Amino acid sequence: MYELKVDGMTCGGCAASVTRALQRLDSSAHVAVDLPTKSVKVETTAQLEQVKTAIEDAGYDVLGV
Repeated sequence: MYELKVDGMTCGGCAASVTRALQRLDSSAHVAVDLPTKSVKVETTAQLEQVKTAIEDAGYDVLGV
């Protein structure tokens, strides 16, 4: 499981966008977005760099792990 700090998420639409991006990468991924803390927890078989790239490609900045 990875927990990442993600900047730029402000609403439910943002959370859905990040979730979709990660589930396109790994359809069995479990994603939990916490908007107040700007964190994304993802349980996936994908590598960390792939996860970060998917989030960044969706338009958000990964600030840390």
